[in-house]
Amino acid sequence: MKTKAPSYETQELREFAEVLQGRRTIELFLQTPVPNALVKEAIEAATWAPNHRVTEPWRFYLLGKHTIERCLQLCYDLVSAKKGEKAGEFKRERWSEKPGWLVVTCNKSPDELQQREDYAACAAAVQNFMLYLWKAGVGCKWTTGAITRDERFSEIAGFDSDTAFVVGLIWFGYPKLTPTQSRKSLTEVLTELD
Repeated sequence: MKTKAPSYETQELREFAEVLQGRRTIELFLQTPVPNALVKEAIEAATWAPNHRVTEPWRFYLLGKHTIERCLQLCYDLVSAKKGEKAGEFKRERWSEKPGWLVVTCNKSPDELQQREDYAACAAAVQNFMLYLWKAGVGCKWTTGAITRDERFSEIAGFDSDTAFVVGLIWFGYPKLTPTQSRKSLTEVLTELD
């Protein structure tokens, strides 16, 4: 039985490219809750990211209302100390509109090369998570702001900062507004070598 070469000109492939190219960072969310089962499916999809030596260095912390409230207070404290209470309250109010919160951490490694590889794997896992949700109509914002580097944040989120570090705080929810965006042309980013 002869097999023919697979075609790359398929509807499924074009639809997959649309998901990749259509994903956007979402700033404004509807307050409609995202089903917990969908979020857990997205986390499971995230764990299929490539990772050298199959170290699976990622950990996921899905934050509930009480923990989010503690994060909002920490946000307020950090911004107020730097820019004043009015700025702290503004930032707290803005962050309180983020419906879903997920913290992704990476296990620390004493080996520098392994640490870089593990971080790259965790970044790929975050992308898997966001793309899975995007296909389901849910948007995300991946942040690595000052709060994620504050020692108090690790205590709030429930991980040991001696053994792990934050790759990102991912806010997720149904988009209120989806921005447009463009990318450089392929000729600007691709070098072909003979």
